[in-house]
Amino acid sequence: MKVSDLMTSDPATVGPDDPVAKAATLMREEDCGAIPVVRGSKLVGIVTDRDIAIRAVAGGRDPKTLKVSEIMSADPITVSPDTDGDEASRVMAEHQVRRLPVVQDGHLLGILVTAQLARRESSKAVGETIKEISEPASGRASHGRG
Repeated sequence: MKVSDLMTSDPATVGPDDPVAKAATLMREEDCGAIPVVRGSKLVGIVTDRDIAIRAVAGGRDPKTLKVSEIMSADPITVSPDTDGDEASRVMAEHQVRRLPVVQDGHLLGILVTAQLARRESSKAVGETIKEISEPASGRASHGRG
């Protein structure tokens, strides 16, 4: 099954100049832990609930005035809509991320989360993917996005 069959199309997004408080509000409304950051329809980053907690709140920054661009992760790990679900699982495990923006020619088409992969995989395979995502990097590149 392809990522395009599994992903959430047209996810909620914020712009890089939006206040962090807007991203937090969207996360609450959408019941999600990450929001893609776009300029127009081009993906420029991703901001997670952890980014907000660690980089903004714990850093003593005001989420009403702090811009998303100041705490987001630029150049997030992405997949294309044609990527196979197994490959997407491997990418998530390798990079220790739970969410993958789905991009074509730089334009955000959707987002894929581990729960969407769970719908198509056996529970054992999902458990292995989540275990790999959760383990320390042990030599693998970790980008702090997840």
